[in-house]
Amino acid sequence: MVHVAPFEALSKRYDAWFESHFYAYLSELEAVRRCVGSPQLALEVGVGTGRFAGPLGISFGIDPSLKMLEVAHSRGINVVRGVAERLPFRDSAFDLVLMVTTICFIDDVEASFREARRVLRSGGRFLVGFIDSESLLGKRLKAMKDNPFYAEATLYSVKEVVDYLERAGFSVHEFLQTIFGSPEDLSAPEPIKQGFGEGSFVVVCAEA
Repeated sequence: MVHVAPFEALSKRYDAWFESHFYAYLSELEAVRRCVGSPQLALEVGVGTGRFAGPLGISFGIDPSLKMLEVAHSRGINVVRGVAERLPFRDSAFDLVLMVTTICFIDDVEASFREARRVLRSGGRFLVGFIDSESLLGKRLKAMKDNPFYAEATLYSVKEVVDYLERAGFSVHEFLQTIFGSPEDLSAPEPIKQGFGEGSFVVVCAEA
């Protein structure tokens, strides 16, 4: 079952996180930006309020929450209501598909990755940004049973994400990581490093 209720009821609270944790947001945004390049046609799955798609120039976004889509639309994104497991787009439609902090809220990660592969042209890129379940922040989020967004979320390790990608037919080319401290304590953007295992936020860059 898609867990939309918290995002519908608390869309303003969700979006306010990016302002109250501004340097963490800038760090994540820069890590993703380094893999995006200049695609002609791009889609963000789980676009939320458009905090990534907007500044990255991603034209299309899909999300199951109408409240979140209203905000994303106000940021200039072409939005569609739907779920990651059943993307309402034709085969080979996009040059790039992005998911940022989305897989932890998806019911069927394997099906959603297969759908991302279907709508990507051959050689297109799939970027997955997520909180590593084995990181300090990942362990902290898993313990947050009273958090309305993460109480029912499922966090994944880098190895688990790579396994899902490979089963869906992707080849993994690069890992980037950032957020080496607590998001609320940052006084400047964090560095972006190659690899994984140190930073809490990881971007996996894969190719169809």
